[in-house]
Parts: sequence; C-alpha cells; structure tokens
Amino acid sequence: MSDRRTWTDAAGESATDVANTLSLVANTDSRHRLYHRVAGELRSLTLAEVDARAVNVAHHLRALGIQKGDRVGILARNSLEWVLLDLAAIKLGAVTTGFEPGRFEADRLLRDYGLKVLFTEDGGDGDARYDMASVAEWADDFSHRDELPFHRGYDPADILSIKFTSGSTGGPKGMEVTVASVNSSLHEVQRMFAHGDGDNLMTFLGNWFIQQRYWIYSALAFGHDVTVARIDNALDIAQMAAPTVIMGVPGFYEGVKAGLEARGLPEDADKRRELIQAELGGRIRYLWTGSAPASRAVLEFFNEGGVPLFQGYGLNETCIVAKNHPGAFRLGSVGKVLPNKTIRFDQDGILIVGSRHPVNLRYTWCSPGINEKMFLPTGEVKTYDLGHLDEDGFLYIQGRVDDVLTVSCGYNVLAPLVEEKIRQHPAVHDCVLYGNGKDFLSVVISPSSPALDPAVLSRHLAEVNTGQKAEGRVHGIVIAAEQFSMENGLLTTQFKPRRRDIHQRYADELSRIYKEPSGSDSSPSAEHPLVIVASGTGPESAEHKGS
Repeated sequence: MSDRRTWTDAAGESATDVANTLSLVANTDSRHRLYHRVAGELRSLTLAEVDARAVNVAHHLRALGIQKGDRVGILARNSLEWVLLDLAAIKLGAVTTGFEPGRFEADRLLRDYGLKVLFTEDGGDGDARYDMASVAEWADDFSHRDELPFHRGYDPADILSIKFTSGSTGGPKGMEVTVASVNSSLHEVQRMFAHGDGDNLMTFLGNWFIQQRYWIYSALAFGHDVTVARIDNALDIAQMAAPTVIMGVPGFYEGVKAGLEARGLPEDADKRRELIQAELGGRIRYLWTGSAPASRAVLEFFNEGGVPLFQGYGLNETCIVAKNHPGAFRLGSVGKVLPNKTIRFDQDGILIVGSRHPVNLRYTWCSPGINEKMFLPTGEVKTYDLGHLDEDGFLYIQGRVDDVLTVSCGYNVLAPLVEEKIRQHPAVHDCVLYGNGKDFLSVVISPSSPALDPAVLSRHLAEVNTGQKAEGRVHGIVIAAEQFSMENGLLTTQFKPRRRDIHQRYADELSRIYKEPSGSDSSPSAEHPLVIVASGTGPESAEHKGS
C-alpha cells in the first residue's frame, strides 16, 4: 500500500490526509482490488493498477491544459473510466464536477459551471467535450515517463469536488466541497468501522455523489477492496463480488427483504441469517444505510436476522452527522453525533448542524435567497429536519418541516410517522400523504402488485386510523396506476418519493376524494376510507367505499 500523508486538523488531531495521499503518492498496493462489471462479467484491477492507470489519464488531461483548480466535468453512469477520470483529476489538483445523467443538459454544462472539459457517453463535439471511451484508451497508454507529483498538493481549504443536491423538488443546487471536509469525514468513518484488509466495500449509487466516491478513496488510502456497481445490477454484483460492506439506501434493502419474504423464510434464526447472507454474497460484516429514513420493519428484519444494518444521517450540505456503528447502536435512531459535528435545535424544533470542517459555507449555484435560508451566519446549516436526542445521546430524525401537513382545523401532522404505519401492510410498496389545508388526509399508495384488493387496503387504513388522533386519520386512498419508480419520475435516484410530482400525477383522483363536503353521508371517513383505483385516464378510475 502507498505511504499515507497526514494532516493536523483544527482540533489538533492528526489524521490521514486522504486527498493528498491520492494526489501525491504512487499507490503500490497489489494485495487489494477494485471490482467492476463489464458485459456481465466481474473484472478487477489491483489498487496499484488502478492508480497507475489514473496517472496515465492524468498525463492526457494535462496535455489538454488541465491544471490545479480547473473543473473537469463528468456526465456519465458508473464505470471504471469514471473512477479513473476522477482520480486523474485529483492527481492534477483539479476539481471533479459530477453530473447525474438525465438531470442535466450536456450542451449547457461547459458554460453554466465553468468547466475546462466535459466527458460524456455520447461522444465529443470538438468544443472541450470528450467521450468516456477516450479515458479507456488513455488508461492503457504507459508511454509517459514523468512521475508524481504533478502539483505541490491540496490545502485543506482547497476545493476537491463539486456536488449537486439530490432533492426531489426544485433545480439542483451546486456546492464546492473542501478538502478538509472530505479528510475529516473519512477519518471519522475509519474510526468507527476500521475498514481494512479483508473488507470489500460495495457502492452502487451514482459516482456523481462524492460520498459514493469516498469508499474508493478509502480503499486507496487505508487498504481494502472496493466494488463499483450500478443501481440496476447491485444485487447481482453483490452475489458475484461477495462484499463485506454494502453502502445502500433504504429502498435497496426493502427490495432485498421483499424478495426473501416472497420466497419464504425459515423460523430458525441461523438459517434465516444464512439466507440473508447468501442473498448479499455471503460475507457481510455490516450494511450501511442513509439518504432517507429506513422503516423500522427493514431495520428489524436485518438486525434481528443477524446481519447488522446501521442507519446514519447527513445532508449534502453537512456530510455525515451521525451514524450507528458497532460501538454505539440503537435501533430506530441514526446513531450518535460524530465528534467533528455539533447539533442543536432551534425554537421551532429544527435541527441545526455545525461542522469542525464544513463542506462549505454556501452554495456556488442556487436561486436568490437560498443560501440565506440554508446557511446561518454562525456557519451552521439549518437542516429543516425535526428530531430529538435521547438520554444517551442517540439522535432520532422524525421528518422534515416539509413533511408536516396542516389540516384545515389547524393541527399539524408529521407525514412520515403515519406513512410508516401504512407501509407495514404487504400490499403497500410505498405511499405519500396528501391533505395540506384540507379537511382530512388522503394517501397515494404505490401497490406491491397489480392485484391489490381495495377492500383489504381500506380495512388496513381503518385499523391504522384507530391509533391516530383525529387530524392524523386518513379518509381517502388513491391506488397508483403503477409503482413509484425512477423510470416514471416518481422516485429520486436515492429511492425517495417525489412528493410534489406524485401529488401532481394523481391530482384528478385526489380532487375526487374531496368532492363531497366533510361530514355528509357520502363523504369518506376514517372508519370507511374511500379508495380510488387510478387507471391512468382519470375519470374512468374505479371507486370503492370501505366497509
């Protein structure tokens, strides 16, 4: 493994300088490997080979005029070439700017974000645009003789990358990521989990999220295997690569749980653990989840099944704030706050986060007024999440301010708490509440299968309602025409429901639920919720009154 550079942070603590270790030092680790898939086949390179190919790519980037601080844009899906291009930019002290395919128009990126070059999967047009296929060719060009380093190194305040919010509404906000924040986050993760020899960390969300690239950086800096997959082949890759750690989102684990339950699980705890392990490659040490809240049912399924699933919390603007880990775990919480973070709650109960090494203190690209809304004069981040600390210091996130629905009587309802109870029925794949300013709440349900029985669902909602205060009871149900998915635009790439888009997609069906005045004989009720089955054509949808 390569020699590690170190740095001393603001608290006087010595830690691995990950950015400069990757940038300035040749990696000689021939023991550990990076696994990736090509044409259905699992392939791998040693970390030394990965590093050497990144140096080759860096030579070609330098020939294009890339220097320290220049922005290198990548609009492409996960691949080995993505990894090599990112590492090559780090070798040069440049700034990787990753864009999610489908959310950005290539023709505008060079101008809008001050890129020196842009790499895409659909070829270049001669205007500083290049094909990702070029990276594969450059990686195999060992004709260059110049050795590292290409520059004198990153300062902690330098920018390593640019990332964009993955929020479900509004345009993406762009943020420059400091070197110190990356080093600090990886230091805290390493302190909690001690990734090293024998570990294989698998990541499958888009590499345009720098947090996904952290695990590649970790492999090169600390010495362990890493596997790069994609969302659409993550489970297949897990069974091929046998990772010890999977970095996933709740939706992935919900899918694993549903698949295993559909095939039937034994009562015996050891056999159940063996089946879960086999589904994920057979060597899992622990599972990591964040990005969105994991349901208690999912957390219990894996943790009680003998395969630890550790939930954490963070934002693009804060990186990792809290994390459950082997030394401190409490089911349902997001863990204890990391030493490099501080938290407090304002007068409205909103979580405020401070960082010893902030990701940044502002967005570089956003609409007017957004910076002032998110970043406080103290340097802290206003998360707009609601939560609390328990007596032992474990943090619980109850939902976002945006998740609070205010019904017409003036009472507030925290949507995620009700939604989690609705999701407990096996017929419910996912759901989103609706009813801000209305007399009562309704819900749009993503069905587990097309054969969902409206009467069964209505009875389930009636049972859920018995445990709710009046304002939290659901009187109307819209069964979506198809499951929420990324393909139909109703889930983000991190499996979060796009609430506003779902409400708009089923606006006609929702409006029909409220057509009768509340309290009339024909209006929906908590005891007999009205069910509307969306057909995709609106007026022809079927209705069912619960009984």
